[in-house]
Amino acid sequence: MQGYIINLSKVKDEDLIVTIVSRDSLDTLYRFYGARHGVINLGFKIDYEKESSAKSTISRLKDVIHIGYPWINEHKLLRLWQDFTALFYKHLKDTEDIDEFYFLLLENASKNWSKQNPKRIAVESYVKLLEHEGRLHTEMECFLCHEKIRGEISLIRAYLPTHKECTHTLSLNQEALLELFHHKSSLFLSDVEIERLWYVLLEGL
Repeated sequence: MQGYIINLSKVKDEDLIVTIVSRDSLDTLYRFYGARHGVINLGFKIDYEKESSAKSTISRLKDVIHIGYPWINEHKLLRLWQDFTALFYKHLKDTEDIDEFYFLLLENASKNWSKQNPKRIAVESYVKLLEHEGRLHTEMECFLCHEKIRGEISLIRAYLPTHKECTHTLSLNQEALLELFHHKSSLFLSDVEIERLWYVLLEGL
């Protein structure tokens, strides 16, 4: 099976607890250290097998094959990808069953990561996630004062809309934001606005 590594935790010696988003599950597996093992890292896509053991409550990660990205050697792109994929661990770690949405979201994002500003891909992907989970607020009403927002708008964590006067943060063009919310396109947002949305995203999914 295939999946994306969203968390690595070192345990005794060089052993690892690895959390993986696969097509139909969130797998937390034990990987024993060994010289013959290939290097794995946060954000990597891998092909792997799970081996259950009567002696342990956690299955073992085995037969790992790293499935590389075309942009894997571009350090800046990889670092941004790792920042993005790490967000999924905190968001999903207490979930027992997940549908294939999260795997496909990462799959599509990874394929396009080097084709445009990766922060735009991350922002567009996050809006898709919010919509999938029923958390996308498309009504332009301030989350803090509950008054209608006219003109420019600000967003806080989970892309909740607010008046810029209520949060004293960078404002965004409302028409461009609605294009993002309704059509999952960041085309009309400036790079400065995307940078703001990226930092809001880093606060957590």
